[in-house]
Amino acid sequence: MDIFSEYFFQRALIGGILIGGMAPLLGVFLVLRRLSMIGDTLAHVSIAGVALGFLLGVYPLAVGLLFSILASFAIERLRRAYKTYAELSIAIIMSGGVALATFLFTLGRGFNMDVTSYLFGSIYTLSWTDLWLVLAVTLVVMCMLIVFFKEMFLIMFDEDAAAVSGIPLRALNLLTTILTALVIGVAIKIVGALLVSALLTVPVACSLAVAKSFRHSVWIALVYSEIAVVGGLVAAGVWNWAPGATVVLMLIALLIVTLLVRGRSGAKV
Repeated sequence: MDIFSEYFFQRALIGGILIGGMAPLLGVFLVLRRLSMIGDTLAHVSIAGVALGFLLGVYPLAVGLLFSILASFAIERLRRAYKTYAELSIAIIMSGGVALATFLFTLGRGFNMDVTSYLFGSIYTLSWTDLWLVLAVTLVVMCMLIVFFKEMFLIMFDEDAAAVSGIPLRALNLLTTILTALVIGVAIKIVGALLVSALLTVPVACSLAVAKSFRHSVWIALVYSEIAVVGGLVAAGVWNWAPGATVVLMLIALLIVTLLVRGRSGAKV
């Protein structure tokens, strides 16, 4: 197809494959720790950073990434303050992020603030600067997951036992949140803030329906994610569909098919 010869589509494929690889790998840890909603929270905060970047005339994706990281620190601080109601931290930061983004959008009405691409994704407009940033974040996330895989695995299944065994629980919780912030910060340009959490959660939902072990679920989530990203981008490019939405809808379709097949086999998730 001619579209594969276009540089914008080649950049889109590279960026999509990178995000499609690191998002579900981190998403497995988030889903199994019941932190699925943290992606939406950090995405809303990132949009506030993007809006501020437009207002200040600074690289919006970098400001959004900074806001996402700062929000990760705030979430961990609130989680420690409300140990019994830890989910409050996510609700509070999400509310603050939406409010701040709305406020900045209002301030920017007289400016050229093209934030639509960050809300709904605009992977075809990825620049080489965006792509290098995505690659850098991918390498950081992959390295951290490899180095701390055992510790994060133990925390995921039993935080109390992990703490007793001497694992630095607070530091690793903060690391997980920061890594999520990094992924969200660079992924909003690819699938959009309104859809970005789907890359963290839906491939994991697919894998949990068929996986026989934790490691098995990690690899299956990765396969589902890459199939949806590549297939969705190609379909969107050929038929002129919205790329971010097409990728997420393909993920949902894969999940439905997986659950139907599993249901016919008589198995339960």
